[in-house]
Amino acid sequence: MRVLSISTLFPNPVRPSFGVFVGNQMRGVVARGDVDLTMISPLGIPPWPLSRREPYASLGKIPPVADTAGLPVHYPHFTLIPKLGGDSNPARIAKAVLPLARKLHDQEPFDLVDASFFFPDGPAAAAIARELGLPLTIKSRGADIHYWGARPKALAQMQNAAWQATGLLAVSEALKRDMIALGMPEDRIHIHYTGLDRERFKVTPRCDARKSIAQDDALAIPQSGPLFVTPGALIPRKGQRFAIEAVAQIPEAHLALAGTGEDESALRALIAERGLSARVHMLGLVTHDRLPMLLSAADALVLPSASEGLANVWVEALACGAPLVIPDIGGARELVKHPSAGRIVAREADAIAAALGDLLANPPKQAEVAANAERFSWETNAARIVEIWREVLAGQVRS
Repeated sequence: MRVLSISTLFPNPVRPSFGVFVGNQMRGVVARGDVDLTMISPLGIPPWPLSRREPYASLGKIPPVADTAGLPVHYPHFTLIPKLGGDSNPARIAKAVLPLARKLHDQEPFDLVDASFFFPDGPAAAAIARELGLPLTIKSRGADIHYWGARPKALAQMQNAAWQATGLLAVSEALKRDMIALGMPEDRIHIHYTGLDRERFKVTPRCDARKSIAQDDALAIPQSGPLFVTPGALIPRKGQRFAIEAVAQIPEAHLALAGTGEDESALRALIAERGLSARVHMLGLVTHDRLPMLLSAADALVLPSASEGLANVWVEALACGAPLVIPDIGGARELVKHPSAGRIVAREADAIAAALGDLLANPPKQAEVAANAERFSWETNAARIVEIWREVLAGQVRS
């Protein structure tokens, strides 16, 4: 089976951790040996002189084909209009990718076109699939549905792509319901849960992990006191401010914010205003090499997002023995089925603080927490997506 997969969110030589979960999925597919996968990751580069700014200048120097992600990936450029052109990105992506896709298809025909996100990837892949006369699958992951689905121009493109697609994938039952609410065909939507690097994300005894991160210059968090971790981009949707306000109510507790983003200045100001500079640690980008130890050291992961599909880091935290404190969003109830997995709470500081206090008073054993992630692996993830692709081609996809 020859599959052409398109993903704008994918590791590259400049940003090797960008879209790492999509990279993990596709490496799992390739490792099976029964799929001939061609990966295309379009890079958005704005017109000159913006193209001279970082990260665009470095992205523009990426070779047309590179294997930094662990498999050969094509990196064509499309014209990006920063902040203004989001709704029209699919057309520009399709225009940039189609000549390459047609050339590769002529050399050795593909059986299927796949898109890793619903927007902008889905409508772009739909245009390419139409041109090549091939069936199409599109995966939704959360923000692509919740954010772009609220924009009329983007939504119209997503709906058209959904009705063209032979198969649609969602990372949780909750996200499937959201897709149906947007007018997408229910009988084509199939659940495809995320995977997990089980060799990397596993329990390290909490006391050992705390000693390790205390000695790591990139983390350097004191060993004493409870520790909570909030990973993710520093953007309003992730709700780090609620975690900060919650930790302010728990004396001696520390909070580690792992990520970068536009909200950094505002969050630093809030930390200073609340007198929490000694207890809230801004770690910046934490690599996947360091993240497992940080999660194992945590008494809980707190992520007060406004929306998620089924966050990869939820599963990674559980596998490391850190219970979750998260809102009732996306696939939260598909993971937090037992008290050992954590607490589902309102997206407000008082509720978060109460849940964290409850976990400190009644801490589950790390092994009990990790048992909630036993069903996840990248091998299982890869097997399921290949199964869906094969059934799409056979015309008998089942949910």
